[in-house]
Amino acid sequence: MDSTFLSDEKLSELMVLLKEVDGVEFKLTVPENERFSSAARLGMDPLDAQIRQIYFFDTPDLRLKDKGVVVRARRVQGEADDSVVKLRPVVPDRLPDELRESRDFKIEVDAMPDGFVCSASIKETFGSKDIPAVVARNKGLQSLFSKGQRDFYTAYAPSGLALNDLSILGPILVIKYRFTPEGFSRQLDGEMWLFPDGTLFLELSTRCPPPEIFFAAAETRAFLTQLGIDLGAEQQTKTSKALELFAALLREGDGASER
Repeated sequence: MDSTFLSDEKLSELMVLLKEVDGVEFKLTVPENERFSSAARLGMDPLDAQIRQIYFFDTPDLRLKDKGVVVRARRVQGEADDSVVKLRPVVPDRLPDELRESRDFKIEVDAMPDGFVCSASIKETFGSKDIPAVVARNKGLQSLFSKGQRDFYTAYAPSGLALNDLSILGPILVIKYRFTPEGFSRQLDGEMWLFPDGTLFLELSTRCPPPEIFFAAAETRAFLTQLGIDLGAEQQTKTSKALELFAALLREGDGASER
């Protein structure tokens, strides 16, 4: 994200948001024809990657997505599995005080080269056998979510749509690299998503505290530009692409599971 690309109105909006959020994450989608060359220039070694398996939960017609609600669970190699209920976009000062005061609740700005969006989420961790049990239908989907997550979901999901009513969309295989590239002072994350239609999606991201946003943006932009990575390419959202692909497969009766 570059502040020079923002209108005065958007810049003013961002400055207000930064007083209310817990963190900032910069995200960049690498153009499809540059994904492997960019990974090589960054020194991303496949043997250092962590495997993740992500499941999304929605209806076949994506009623949650239409409301800005994202529900997902993630299996993580070598770490605790987790679930997230997320809402975006949000206006922080319009959220209930009791929600914002919860230690499990996080508000974050996702910044891209051409703009930003504010999101709110609650995350929960659990054991490695829980997600497979839900996928095998030995446990209800609701079991993956804490009371705080369930309350957050109920407040913003379509009326009458319970967690246990959602369909399983996925899984999608993700290969994640977390490293500090030579010549860059910040930790960088690279996520390679393998979509069911055979396409690959590479997203680069790094985080910073809200007060550092413009310095971090300039530093990140300069580093990636020096490597020849295109910052002006059309940006895509990995979650939206995954939801739309898996929902289409679900409607066709292939590659996803009804609950």
